[in-house]
Amino acid sequence: MADFLLYALIAGVAVALVSGPLGAFVVWRRMAYFGDTLAHSALLGISLGVLFDINLNLAVVLCCVALAVGLVAMQRQHWVPTDTLLGIMAHSSLSLGLVAVSLLDNVRVDLQAYLFGDLLAITPEDLKWILLGALAVLAMIYWLWQPLLAITINEELAQVEGIAVARYRLALMLLIAMVIAGAMKLVGVLLITSLMIMPAAAARRLANTPEQMAIFASLLGALAVAGGIGLSWFIDTPAGPSVVVTALAIFLLIFLTPRARQ
Repeated sequence: MADFLLYALIAGVAVALVSGPLGAFVVWRRMAYFGDTLAHSALLGISLGVLFDINLNLAVVLCCVALAVGLVAMQRQHWVPTDTLLGIMAHSSLSLGLVAVSLLDNVRVDLQAYLFGDLLAITPEDLKWILLGALAVLAMIYWLWQPLLAITINEELAQVEGIAVARYRLALMLLIAMVIAGAMKLVGVLLITSLMIMPAAAARRLANTPEQMAIFASLLGALAVAGGIGLSWFIDTPAGPSVVVTALAIFLLIFLTPRARQ
């Protein structure tokens, strides 16, 4: 296997393993639009990174984390409905990023790579950071699993039991922000949320427990990555969109299976 294919496969599987449990929480808590908002803000992070001459990956992570914290703070104020707030911030951050990139002089940024991903261009340095980030996020998910599950089932009951609901809700949003920022180069700003949602939605029809759903979502995500890379290699399609198309095919296959529906 060529080195660039191996790097892409390892990086994609690492992100899929992390996206599985987080995607389950996104499905359970109906946070898909929140993921889109964070993904759109990543482009603003890229433009700020170029403007201030800092590492683009670090700039994207910081921008996503700042937006997640801002969203949590504004949600607590109840100024506007959450879905309206997410719509405003998603499209505003994306537009601000595009405008900022267009105003940068003597700087060429491959927007298509950031919008739709460039999975086959993963370097050993990228792979190292993706693996370290995936291990850190998996460790955090394992540590926070029970309280996150408790606030997902019933926030009021969790609060009565002494769980700091606001703190764990913020922790979940920060974990999602970190994964979206780290996986942006794989499937792109516009497609990263789908990689989290589709395997989790498919796994929901196969699992009997929350833990099973998280594990199945990770495995189905890894299968989608492997299938997408194979599709890209054999018929010369874009790697990032190919992964998402494969995830869609897996979801439809499971959705249309009578036993899975039962």
